[in-house]
Amino acid sequence: MDHLALAERFIAAHFPAATSVILAGSTARGTRTPSSDLDLLVIGESLFADVPDATGTSSHAATYGFEGEAVEVFAYTPSGFEEWARRGVAQHRPVIVHMLVEGLTLRAGPELPSLRERWASVLDAGPTVSEAESATRRYVITDLLDDYRDARDPLERHQLAAALFDRTAELILLTNGRWIASGKWLPRRLRDFDPQRARLLSAPLLAGDHTSFAAQIEHELDIAGGRIHEGHER
Repeated sequence: MDHLALAERFIAAHFPAATSVILAGSTARGTRTPSSDLDLLVIGESLFADVPDATGTSSHAATYGFEGEAVEVFAYTPSGFEEWARRGVAQHRPVIVHMLVEGLTLRAGPELPSLRERWASVLDAGPTVSEAESATRRYVITDLLDDYRDARDPLERHQLAAALFDRTAELILLTNGRWIASGKWLPRRLRDFDPQRARLLSAPLLAGDHTSFAAQIEHELDIAGGRIHEGHER
């Protein structure tokens, strides 16, 4: 299937006023799987002008079914994109900024070059994490780690291990000026940053080696500044 042509037909049918359209995700990278959808970033000043009851709307995110494919849409006016991009940066997960900068251009409106130039510099600069946030993240990991070491119920230990992996991977990335992510993208970002540390963290988890996994979490805590527990204020 020609997914680029399908994306163009979808935009013509649902967002004809779009001036800039970016295809992102696995389709843009050429790594589609059977369950992959089309990820589209759509921008236009008059994007919602012809939508009933959409007065004042500046953003819209939804999943559509189109010609047998799932289409994940992130649609914004320029001001709406600004607002949501800033939110993503503040949360250290700028999903739509990555889409804008790294995706495949299907339509290039007059706003696109300046948007890409501006937000590419933000991505390149990386996230800024305050000492207070770093301390809070280490506190959370310390607390989870103590619970994990004490856990005897297999389900509780499994859940705690997953939470520890996520929080520790985020800590590694953020303390090294790298953006974080959720779901499958978090281990991918960790591997991209440091394959060796990703392996050392994930191998005991996958093997069910609880002692080694806890020791690796402790090691990463030490690198980031050490355990925090008693006396922490948040």
